[in-house]
Amino acid sequence: MRRNHHAAVFGAVALTLVTVAGCGTTAPRASGLAGAVGGGMTAATTARAASASGGAANIMIYSVNSDGSYFHAIVSGAIGDYGPAVSIYPDGQVDPTHSSEMELRLVHGSFRLRIAGIGKAFVKAASHQPIYPKTCTDLISVTGTTPIVAGSGTGAYRGIHGSFAVTLTLNEVEARPCQPSPGAFRAQLITLAGSGTISF
Repeated sequence: MRRNHHAAVFGAVALTLVTVAGCGTTAPRASGLAGAVGGGMTAATTARAASASGGAANIMIYSVNSDGSYFHAIVSGAIGDYGPAVSIYPDGQVDPTHSSEMELRLVHGSFRLRIAGIGKAFVKAASHQPIYPKTCTDLISVTGTTPIVAGSGTGAYRGIHGSFAVTLTLNEVEARPCQPSPGAFRAQLITLAGSGTISF
């Protein structure tokens, strides 16, 4: 992604979320641990029930050879899930500038991350492209926090809240002549990865 496009990339660069809910049962969470006391739950079931309430989670959003609004996401840890991610405006419309939110559309539900802050930091860092003029290549990396948008959780993630401390990275070989513009690259990888504490 170039400058403005790179900011968009921020969003998610590789966010594949994996939700624990996908590995556990669909039984109500409130009764999960209580049943362990006298109901004969297995150790594995008890562990899944405990993790379903939240904890440390790891996120990665990524895009390969694309300046577009669509990414892949994976989440591990307290939740385990994966699926597509898309840069959107608060009204749900696709956001080609990556200036607002990233929606993770996972197998067991969805939720949104606020990416505006890290997107702005990325655009600023990308304003001096190419980073390596001699080889016509870029390596741009910025860090920031991506809060979960309140009330955005659906399915297994209804009520989710928390945030992720992430690093947004672009590694790219530009097409010659080196004049940054959307899609003008030979190879590109964008990743947004980090961890945080969530609950739901």
